[in-house]
Amino acid sequence: MMLRDSLSGIRVLDFSHVVAGPVCGMLLGDMGADVCKIEPLDGELGRTIGPPWQNGESVVALSVNRSKRGLAVDLRHEAGRAAVRRMALQADILVESFRPGVMRKFGLDAPSLQGANPRLVYCSISAYGQSGPGRDKPGVDGVIQAVAGLMATLGEENGSPAKVGIPIADMATGYLATVATLSALHKARETGRGQHLDMSLFNATVMLQHLGMAFHFATGLEPAKLGSAAPYAAPNEAFPTADGWIMVAAYQPARWNRLCELLGLEDLSRDARFADNEARVGNRTALHAVLDPVFQRFSTRHWLDRLSAGDILCAPIASYAQVRASAEYQAGGIEIETEHPVAGTVRMPGLAFGDATTLPYRAAPTPGQHSAEILAEYGIDAEDIRALQACGAIRGPSINP
Repeated sequence: MMLRDSLSGIRVLDFSHVVAGPVCGMLLGDMGADVCKIEPLDGELGRTIGPPWQNGESVVALSVNRSKRGLAVDLRHEAGRAAVRRMALQADILVESFRPGVMRKFGLDAPSLQGANPRLVYCSISAYGQSGPGRDKPGVDGVIQAVAGLMATLGEENGSPAKVGIPIADMATGYLATVATLSALHKARETGRGQHLDMSLFNATVMLQHLGMAFHFATGLEPAKLGSAAPYAAPNEAFPTADGWIMVAAYQPARWNRLCELLGLEDLSRDARFADNEARVGNRTALHAVLDPVFQRFSTRHWLDRLSAGDILCAPIASYAQVRASAEYQAGGIEIETEHPVAGTVRMPGLAFGDATTLPYRAAPTPGQHSAEILAEYGIDAEDIRALQACGAIRGPSINP
C-alpha cells in the first residue's frame, strides 16, 4: 500500500478556512482520506486573498485545498446545520478553524458531536487556543510571527523587523495539526474514543522555534539577528562573491581546516580567534572581515566547484526559478499538476515521499462543486437534497429528479 492510500476509507469534514486548517485537510486528503471541504455558499475567506490570481481564482485557495471535494452550505440555516450533523455521525475527523465558540453556536462543537459519535477526532485550530487569555483575540500569520518571537530573530543586525515571506506560522500549524490528528485517529481506532485537539498558531510557532527557545532557556539571552548565519556555528552562513552569494557550512574541524587550505589561508586555522567553532561564533565579525574579500575575488560558480571538490558543504542562494531548474528538483518528483475547472492547470509542490507521488491529485474544489454527491454518499436522499437546494441551504449542481 502506498502512502497516499494509507487513509483510504477515512472520512474528514473540513470546516477550516484560509491556510492553517486547509493545509491539515489537504495533507489528510493527500494520504487518501475522503475530505469534504465545507464552506459558505459564496466560498470561504481564503478565496478572496490575492494577488496572485489564476483565471480569477485565488492561488492561496488553489494551493491549500487540493485533494478535497466541496460542499457549500449555509450554517445559519437550520436545514444546513441538520445535514452537517448527520454527516458528522459518520465522520472520522472534523477540522475547524473558526474563532472559539462559533461552532458551539451552530451546535457543531466537539461535546455535541462527540456525544453522538464518540470516535470522532475533532481538531480545532485558532490563533491562541480554545481557552486562556488570548482565546477571543484574532490573529493572522504575520501577527503571530511577531507575538511568538519569530520576527525578533530575523533580519540583519540593527535592521528593521523581518518576517518569513511565506505564512510559516500557518503552515507549521497545519502540519502539526495533521500529526496530532493522525495520532488521535490511531488512538480512536484502538479505544473507540476520539479527542478534541486544541491547536493554536501561537503554540505551533513557538514549537517551531524549539532550538532557539532552548538556547534562551539555557543562557537567558535573547537571540541576535544574524541574517543568514546560525547562532551555534561558524562559518555557517552566506558570503558575497564576485557575482552573487554562496552559502557555506564549514564549522566542523576537518572542514574548517580544509576551507582555509582551499582559500589559501592556511594560517587562519591557527589563529586563536578562530581556533574552534565556539571561538569563531564569538568572533564572527572578524571572521567575515577576513573571508569576505577572498570570496569576492571569484564568481559563485568558481567557488561552488572548488569547495564542492574539497568536500565543503556549500550551495548557491537559489531563486524559485533556479530551484525548479535544478537536477535535485527534477529528480525529486515534487512538482504536481491539477486541472481546475476555472483556473486551468495548477502547479505546486506535492506530497513527495517516493511512490506517494504516483497517484493523481484532485484539484481544489469550487464552492459547492460536489455538494449533491457528497450528501448522497452520507445517506441523505435525493428528495432531501433537492429540498436543501430549494430553500437555499446548500449550493451546487442540481440533482436530477
